[in-house]
Amino acid sequence: MTNPTEILPGVIFYSYLSKERKDKVAFLENNTLVMQVSGRFSLQTATQKISMGAGEMLLIQKNQLGEITKTPLDGEDYQTIVISLQEHLLRTIALEEQVEIGHKYSGPPNVHIPANDFLRAFFQSVVPYVRNPEGAITARLGMLKVKEAVYLLMHTKPELEELLFDFSEPYKMDLEKFMLSNFHYNIPVEKFARLTGRSLAGFKRDFQRAFGMAPRHWLQERRLAEARHLIETKHKKPSAIYLDLGFESLSHFSHSFKKKFGKAPTEWLV
Repeated sequence: MTNPTEILPGVIFYSYLSKERKDKVAFLENNTLVMQVSGRFSLQTATQKISMGAGEMLLIQKNQLGEITKTPLDGEDYQTIVISLQEHLLRTIALEEQVEIGHKYSGPPNVHIPANDFLRAFFQSVVPYVRNPEGAITARLGMLKVKEAVYLLMHTKPELEELLFDFSEPYKMDLEKFMLSNFHYNIPVEKFARLTGRSLAGFKRDFQRAFGMAPRHWLQERRLAEARHLIETKHKKPSAIYLDLGFESLSHFSHSFKKKFGKAPTEWLV
């Protein structure tokens, strides 16, 4: 089965794995609800580390970078259902329920959702759709399931209204601190700009002021410096670190490393 499988394009996804896997991801456009069917889901961001097992749920706030570890347990495959809570639907619910948020959400960006009878029943109602892909969920029915999920979240933890219905732009963040913590994510500069609460032009201007060089140049230099540190002091193999440092391929990493330091990364291990 393809991993992940889109049950409702862009909205509901099903992930299935038989071996552990790590992915670096960007939660930019929408808040995300993760429902764990089996195995263990772990998420690590710059500010939080959280995990959950079968039958548990996690609400992930938009505008974050994180590393997900997907781990099968006790001979069972890893299975999870992911629901993207699209902003247009949340805005519709806010209007229907006359929800008004007077201030920006300031709680934890990733919230573990305690199980209850309502959520268990909802969970079970979604599972048949992902286990029977030949009977693909219709768009209208799929959006009803997403809407149901939002109402159940509001019922379970009313304080989540501030997270779900926060439609404000991200605050302008400390650019230097953010980039030093997240340089290893392989995402476009435009997304770094958005995550720090800036326009692309404003991001480039502030970046030049903070680091004295253009973003792409600095990212390359910072990733290569970290690679050399890991190889020299931690004796890490190039093949084990290039993806974690934001390089798209081992050949690209090796070429860039040799151009910068005069020797291929494997030669530093000798």
